[in-house]
Amino acid sequence: MTTKYQTAQVDGLDVFYREAGDPARPAIVLLHGFPSSSVMFRDLIERLAGEYHVIAPDHIGFGHSAMPSPGEFSYTFDRLTEITLGLLDQLGLGKFAVYVQDYGAPIGFRIASRHPERVTAIVSQSGNAYMEGFTDFWKPLFEYATKPGPDTEPAVRELLTVDATRWQYTHGEPDTSLISPDTWQLDQSFLDRPGNQEIQLLLFQDYRFNLDGYPAFQQYFREHQPPLLAVWGRNDEIFGAPGAEAFARDLPDAEIHLLDAGHFALNSQGERIAALILGFLGRHLPAAEGE
Repeated sequence: MTTKYQTAQVDGLDVFYREAGDPARPAIVLLHGFPSSSVMFRDLIERLAGEYHVIAPDHIGFGHSAMPSPGEFSYTFDRLTEITLGLLDQLGLGKFAVYVQDYGAPIGFRIASRHPERVTAIVSQSGNAYMEGFTDFWKPLFEYATKPGPDTEPAVRELLTVDATRWQYTHGEPDTSLISPDTWQLDQSFLDRPGNQEIQLLLFQDYRFNLDGYPAFQQYFREHQPPLLAVWGRNDEIFGAPGAEAFARDLPDAEIHLLDAGHFALNSQGERIAALILGFLGRHLPAAEGE
């Protein structure tokens, strides 16, 4: 299935997205995490596009989308959500499933909780919505977000280095020979663009406000009971496995799978994750689409 690489104008900004599959079929929107882009879905798109219309955008400041200066754009997760919704509206996607990973989660869960009638199903792969998911990895990030300055900034700047990017891809993977070095090197090339690290620091500062949205996300789960599949690396030390298991508290029918992988589980478990998604969507999307 051929993937198209396209750019749309949303609020005057270039938003790059990958698209594949028949637009007449049910849609699934893939929302990437830090520090990646829609490239993390390059293989998954091909695996899903035979059955679904697949859209995978790059967030503003990431990948091939626009990277305006902080003086020209407010780098907050609320604003990234607005841009994502603007793209989906422009593409005419009235209803869609969402796949969320890492940074994609606060964006996707905002959309779902604010527009429950539009979201047909949710796939979460290290896409957190519960306090149980946070690990010690987040301690310096929250210290910086609470009190940004010279005492807290050096620790989070370390997260923008190639060693940290490589760690995100390889840590928790039992066979690191399955992880292409192209993954972290490409991500790092985007992080190393002039001005991008300052953008990432602003998003680090804003991330703590996502936690204020967790009660609304969880209320949405309880009230609307969306079909949810959690496919999570059990060895993920950024968003730990308890974050996946916590979905069952509000969604007793959630399908939860802990795989022998790390944070970017698609790189070693891509075929299995695709099979789980296809089975899950096959069971739930026809009914959702017919409502």
